[in-house]
Amino acid sequence: MRGKRRYGRGMGLMLVGVCLALTGEGCRRTGTMKAHRIAVVTKALDSEFWLTLKRGAEAAAREHPEVEVVVLAPEREINIDQQVAILEDQILKKVSALIVAPAGAAEVIPVLQRARASGIPVLLVDTDAPWPEKLSYIGTNNRLGGRLAGEYIVRALGGRGKVAVIRGILGVAAHEDRVAGFQEAIARAPGIQVVTIQPANSERALAMTVMENILTSHPDLRAVFATNDQMALGAMEAIAARNLTGKIILVGFDATREAVRAVKAGQMHAVVAQHPFEMGRRAVEAAIRVLRGEPIEKQIDTGTTLVTRENADEFLREGGIP
Repeated sequence: MRGKRRYGRGMGLMLVGVCLALTGEGCRRTGTMKAHRIAVVTKALDSEFWLTLKRGAEAAAREHPEVEVVVLAPEREINIDQQVAILEDQILKKVSALIVAPAGAAEVIPVLQRARASGIPVLLVDTDAPWPEKLSYIGTNNRLGGRLAGEYIVRALGGRGKVAVIRGILGVAAHEDRVAGFQEAIARAPGIQVVTIQPANSERALAMTVMENILTSHPDLRAVFATNDQMALGAMEAIAARNLTGKIILVGFDATREAVRAVKAGQMHAVVAQHPFEMGRRAVEAAIRVLRGEPIEKQIDTGTTLVTRENADEFLREGGIP
C-alpha cells in the first residue's frame, strides 16, 4: 500500500436510492440524531454486483449508529448525467462524505472537485480515476484482473487462436484497466490474435447483440473476454443460440452468483472475482475513519481471484458471494 493521509435540486429524475437506517428499519425516523450522513453513489443498482456492494455498505452502517448511509444510483450505468445530478444534489444537501463509483471520469471529476471545495471528503469505490484529491480508492486491481483473464485464455487455447473482447463504457477506468491487463497477457502469446474490441456498456441485452454480430463476422472465433459478468452472460446466451457452448472459451469479470453457476455448469469457463460486499463495507468504514479525523490508506485493495469450474464450489463455500 502507498502512504497514509489524514483528513479531518430537486431533480426530475427517477433515481434508484436506498436509505440504510442503522436499525434496519429502512428510512423511517428513529428519533436518534445522526452525527454524520454518508452518501454512496454507484453507477447503477440494476445488477447483483451493485446490490452486493450496497449490502456491504449496509453491513458497515449497522455497526455505527451515529452514522446514516444513503445509497443512490442512476437507472443505468450509461446514464452519467443522472449520476452527476445525484452528486450535485448531495453537495447541496451538505452530505458529510461521498463514496463514489464514477460512471465517467471526465463528467464526474469536476463535480467531485466542487465537493472537495465545499469541504466534503470524497472516496472512490470500484472504479478509480486520475484525480489526486480522492482520499482513497477502495476496490479491485482491475489491471491484474484483466491479466488473469488473458493468461487463462492463453493457457486454454494453447497459445493460438482468435479472441474478442466485449467491454464496458469507453473511458471508464475500471474497464480500461481490465482491457489493458488482458492485452498485456495476450501480447505474450504471438499466436493469439485479438480480432475486435467492442463496447456493450455493461448491459446484458446489448452484449448479446454484440456477440451475435462478432460470431457472424468471425465464425472461427475461439475465445471471448467480457469485462463484466452482465456482458459475459449476454455473450453466453448468444453463444448458446449458435450451439457453440463449450466450444468458445468465455471469461467474465465480477463473479456474480449467476456467473459462477454458469461456470459450474460449463456454460462459461472462468470469471475474475471481485468482492463487492467488501468494497461497500470497507468504503463506509474508511469514510467513517476520515470523519473521525483518523488516517486511511490511499488505496485499499479488496482482492482479485480467478474462479474456474475447479474452485467455484470453494469460492462459494468460503463466502466469495455473500
